[in-house]
Amino acid sequence: MKIATLEKSYFYSKSYKFSTIHTTETHIVPKIIAAARLQEYGVGIFDIITTKSALKKELKKKHITVNGVVATSATYIQGGETIQLSIPKIVTTKKKFVFPLHLLFEDEYLAVIHKPAGILVSGNHFRTITNALIQHIKPSKLPDTISPQPVHRLDYATTGILVIGKTRDSIHRLNKIFEDKIITKTYYAITIGSMNEKGYITSKIEGKNAGTRYEVISTVPSKRFERLNLVKLLPESGRRHQLRIHLSSMGNPILGDSDYGIPNLILKGKGMYLHAYSLEFKHPFTKENVYFKDQLPQSFKKIFTGFEAL
Repeated sequence: MKIATLEKSYFYSKSYKFSTIHTTETHIVPKIIAAARLQEYGVGIFDIITTKSALKKELKKKHITVNGVVATSATYIQGGETIQLSIPKIVTTKKKFVFPLHLLFEDEYLAVIHKPAGILVSGNHFRTITNALIQHIKPSKLPDTISPQPVHRLDYATTGILVIGKTRDSIHRLNKIFEDKIITKTYYAITIGSMNEKGYITSKIEGKNAGTRYEVISTVPSKRFERLNLVKLLPESGRRHQLRIHLSSMGNPILGDSDYGIPNLILKGKGMYLHAYSLEFKHPFTKENVYFKDQLPQSFKKIFTGFEAL
């Protein structure tokens, strides 16, 4: 009689998680006519040991027990014993990325989080939002549950609201919502220089049409930048770097934008003042209109004292 099982135990190093996997097989000896040495009897009783030499190696490594006692080449089998083979194998698994995230909403289908500045959403890097999600989001109880995945992107330096899918179907449906532009996205930015109170910017970005509506909410004087504006932005498309490119094209780059800013007015080491404030769309499963918001960072409020976004 053979009983095959797979047992796992875990331990941690400072940086890596290691898994000790014990491949275990159990054989219960039937009644036998005459006693026999284990190294003779044991050939062929385990699936992963098919030769006498392989059996001797496992005996030397003390991987075989008889009735719970480590066996040797001198061990005899009488009949009725329980022989167990347990071969440990150390495998290194992925590093665990510990990173604090603020959860704004969660149900069985999706989650909404705050993305801080200075971290990538995803990509071929260890330090990403994607790698940190597993610590903060509960697995869905639905049959098609998967590891939580972002369904859209925010730039490395951008803060704000980020939607996460928790099942295969929800990721597919949420992606469709963004692709079909049946979602209202609101951003806030702090820009440099004089601007019209409101307007519409349109251009081609990477060969595709891109449109952004903007409204200046408040303006403060600045010795270094002349004027700083708190601007509400409503992108009608989702091209890469769209808001940054559009504002820069008007001569009003976002404060702290090192890629599209004015060279002598780059704000070094303070981050970029672009915040994904809210999202509004129809929930892909409950069909309710949902509205999620992520309040402005303190860095915005230090410049525009007392302002609260609507």
